[in-house]
Amino acid sequence: MDTCKRCFILSFVFFMVFFEDLGTHVHGFQGEEQIETTVEDFLHHSPHFTTTQGMFDVEEVGDDDDDWQMVQTKGNQFVVNGQPFYVNGFNTYWLMVFAADQSTRGKVSELFQQASSVGLTVCRTWAFNDGQWRALQKSPSVYDEEVFKALDFVVSEAKKYKIRLILSLVNNWDAYGGKAQYVKWGNASGLNLTSDDEFFSQPTLRSYYKSHVKAVLNRVNTFTNITYKNDPTIFAWELMNEPRCTSDPSGDTLQSWIAEMAAYVKRLDAKHMVEIGLEGFYGPSAPARTQFNPNSYATQVGTDFIRNHQALGVDFASVHIYADSWISPTISDAHLEFTKSWMEAHIEDSEKYLGMPVIFSEFGVSRKDPGYNSSYRDTLISTVYKTLLNSTKKGGSGAGSLLWQLFPDGTDYMDDGYAIVLAKSPSTSNLISLHSTRVAIFNSRCSWKCRWGCRKKNSLETLLYHDDL
Repeated sequence: MDTCKRCFILSFVFFMVFFEDLGTHVHGFQGEEQIETTVEDFLHHSPHFTTTQGMFDVEEVGDDDDDWQMVQTKGNQFVVNGQPFYVNGFNTYWLMVFAADQSTRGKVSELFQQASSVGLTVCRTWAFNDGQWRALQKSPSVYDEEVFKALDFVVSEAKKYKIRLILSLVNNWDAYGGKAQYVKWGNASGLNLTSDDEFFSQPTLRSYYKSHVKAVLNRVNTFTNITYKNDPTIFAWELMNEPRCTSDPSGDTLQSWIAEMAAYVKRLDAKHMVEIGLEGFYGPSAPARTQFNPNSYATQVGTDFIRNHQALGVDFASVHIYADSWISPTISDAHLEFTKSWMEAHIEDSEKYLGMPVIFSEFGVSRKDPGYNSSYRDTLISTVYKTLLNSTKKGGSGAGSLLWQLFPDGTDYMDDGYAIVLAKSPSTSNLISLHSTRVAIFNSRCSWKCRWGCRKKNSLETLLYHDDL
């Protein structure tokens, strides 16, 4: 579609969304006749939006693989096909395991369809399951081919719904094996390891991890025949989910591991972006910033947000937000205040010191928290979205967020308390859709590619940058 035509359409949609304000109708007058319409009405009748794959799915990526390009960084923004790519996304970690069982594989497709229907464009999920039930890696460099085929299915299915994937390569925690499983494998081979943190420093364990990275990146998808390292469906590689090395609070051990592994991934795959998977705690390299940490313990876990992300090969920053885990389980307005200041600090540092985008790659609130209600969850999500939009409209580093976590119907037994089932959460679903619409506008702004000389730019910016956003 012509870029300016798309931009005009999205401007009109935004105008309607702005006044609709999460569910109310847009009213206009023609003479004495009142006209009532909704965003859904407009999108349904617009030839430039598809409703089969998502109400807010702009027809920007065609069936031709030439239109499905790698996402890259340009300064402190993501870009694809020369246009900005701000992210509204989600986490669902268990997709590979569900795809490995034919009785649950359909839930993967169902999830992607539902996520697409509210405009979500990036999913973060595990590309590991080490030594556990239905393991991908049964022992070092020994894989279950059927489980690998399940991961192939996840990647191929994501592309069908125009959803890109952040694939995490190992866990800091014991779930799905994690660094503890690597230590068990090391001891089984004759090593005498006493700490799970030796995962980061022991040469044999480092070689185990590298072998897994190589196996995943060089995997040829059995559904698409595309090698993972050549597939634009993959948004980025994540070195580890929430790495911590509490045995070395100085951060030197983890820094050495990050530097080595980021460089190794880049040697194997120079096309894709790499991120670490950090929670975002400030460490010894920036003592003035530790005031933003949620507690004093956060400075002792061996991570260092600024220093870690300065390692060569790291393309963008990752931050998690869990006030209910880090501050107190009882929800309060203090959690919202922390969320806002935590985000603003990391956006500022990503601009000032790192020169890269930052994704808030996990955030949410548990229904198990004392004082929880769905209205509070919506307020938290809105706080995250609004803080990001305040950065986006200034051209800042706030590049997106990923909800923890999205579930389809019938998967409640996997719920850790944070699951969002869109069909059961209409207000949250509407909030996500609204943010997706705003993100789509930024991703299609006239100021990027406009043969008309951007004559619509000023009016568009007036709509986008309204203070009430």
